[in-house]
Amino acid sequence: MNQLLKWGIENSEATRNDPTAATDPKAERQDWPSGRSLNQEAIKSLMGGPSDAELMKQSMEAIQSSDLTLENKMVAFDNLEQLIENVDNANNMESLGLWTPLKAQLGNGEADMRRMAAWCMGTAVQNNVKSQERLLAIDTVPDLVKLALEDPNEQVRRKAVYALSSEIRNYSPALKVLVQTLPEEIRPGGTVDAGDMDAVDRLIHAITKAFNGAP
Repeated sequence: MNQLLKWGIENSEATRNDPTAATDPKAERQDWPSGRSLNQEAIKSLMGGPSDAELMKQSMEAIQSSDLTLENKMVAFDNLEQLIENVDNANNMESLGLWTPLKAQLGNGEADMRRMAAWCMGTAVQNNVKSQERLLAIDTVPDLVKLALEDPNEQVRRKAVYALSSEIRNYSPALKVLVQTLPEEIRPGGTVDAGDMDAVDRLIHAITKAFNGAP
């Protein structure tokens, strides 16, 4: 656990303050040093280091720990988010049992924990049908809608919108659930095609406009 936190602290300074227009985590990191990426699984195995799967599990253990500070939990969350940028790692979340505890963090009393949970979800499902299917299967879209429209913290709302945007693009089942969950006043009047990026953008814009009225 200490090695995990040490690695994260060395690589997470740039994510301590979340930008206000967080729609693409890679864009948010454009000023980060290029050498911060994780080593290949095979290299780590040869060097005796932990595998990505082990790091992911350790990150979630840290996130759920009652003994760690919020700052250290943010480091663990950042580690996890970096790891699941890799599609294979994101797809391993199901077998590692990480989706359910990640969803649970959407209801955490700490805004930063909710924000990071939504951010991780958005990263995991982006251009990844298998993860999109999993997020839908555990009935997370309504939770994200609630955060996007009602959370008192603007950064939480933005990350919830980011997660919804990633979830519904090119994935009609999630889009259908989203439309059914939205309040009538921002629900689109006609059918929205999940493959029509302009139509999806308009829907996401409507949600973003609505959350500006949240407390």
